Amino acid sequence: MDWSAIQLSLWVAGAATCLNLVMAGSCAYFLSRRDFIGKYWLEVLLTLPMVLPPTVVGYYLLVLLGRQSSIGTALEQWFGIRLVFSLEGAIVAATIVTFPLVLKPAKAAFDSVNQQYIQAAKVLGLSRFAVFCRVTLPLAWRGIVAGLMLAFARAIGEFGATLMLAGSIPGQTQTLSVAIYEAMQAGEQDKANQLVLVTSLLAITLLLLAHLLTRSKHKAS
Repeated sequence: MDWSAIQLSLWVAGAATCLNLVMAGSCAYFLSRRDFIGKYWLEVLLTLPMVLPPTVVGYYLLVLLGRQSSIGTALEQWFGIRLVFSLEGAIVAATIVTFPLVLKPAKAAFDSVNQQYIQAAKVLGLSRFAVFCRVTLPLAWRGIVAGLMLAFARAIGEFGATLMLAGSIPGQTQTLSVAIYEAMQAGEQDKANQLVLVTSLLAITLLLLAHLLTRSKHKAS
């Protein structure tokens, strides 16, 4: 059993999920509460990683963040961050690929909050931040958490974008899906079978939990 690949995948998936809790959650709340010109096209752009092939996403990331790009050069010179063939690159790839999986459920959860509750809280004198913490978030948290679980499961199995940007360095960037691919290439069938079983069990568990959360939400409503 390749425990380093399992630990690395859990770490990458956890970091990507935490980043998307902030990034995708903030975008979802903004899109749910604001109407502006170009909103539709912005949503399309933010959702693109969900429909594009992962290798295409990885190619775009490599072009935008690689050592030959201005962004990649600036990150390396100013902050010492090198995204290509690094753990940071694997986290960035997983974050971008799973971003829509948090954005869409979170936005739907925020949209489902009854505006009358929010208006009543404002009439009572609560600040915008207090309304969010005491009204909006308690009503929307199940949808957000379900999206985070789906994103975590997807990040564990992320392959194309991670391989393009972070490569396959054992113990450093070789996640579960990449390790499965390498094991199959090397003819190590038993190792591949073990890693496939672990990945499948993790994914099934997270999907069941997400389903239970969404079902509880429907029952409560």
